[in-house]
Amino acid sequence: MAKLTLEQASAIVDSALARGRALALSPISVAVLDDGANLMAFKREDGPGAALRPAIAIAIGKAWGAVGMGMPSRSLEKRALERPHLVEALVAASGGRLVPVAGGVLIRDGDGEIIGAVGVTGDTSDNDEACAVAGIEAAGLIPDWGE
Repeated sequence: MAKLTLEQASAIVDSALARGRALALSPISVAVLDDGANLMAFKREDGPGAALRPAIAIAIGKAWGAVGMGMPSRSLEKRALERPHLVEALVAASGGRLVPVAGGVLIRDGDGEIIGAVGVTGDTSDNDEACAVAGIEAAGLIPDWGE
């Protein structure tokens, strides 16, 4: 199985931020975690909202939940609506690190293996997710956002 490199993680962050600027979104924060949920890269836009500590934790939490559960955060959000007690328990068991809201996208290699996840926050969840997908694709990897 391939491993996510720092070069790829950096490219994902920069490309996701570029997509957010191209779409004139609110300032976003972007986190990239490896397959062990370790933070590899993080950047945030200047401006209101993105600099807040909760925004940083939310970006990391979207990616953390995706890689930790092996499913995009959009799927976790759907499960939260269907089985709220289960997802509440997962959030509690994770010490509040799991954020079950769209914007956490799995990174897959050419063999389909999960090698990490990207979490984006700052605009709508759909726009956050679009930025994550754009970043992953720009790095030549495969996004899994749970269409």
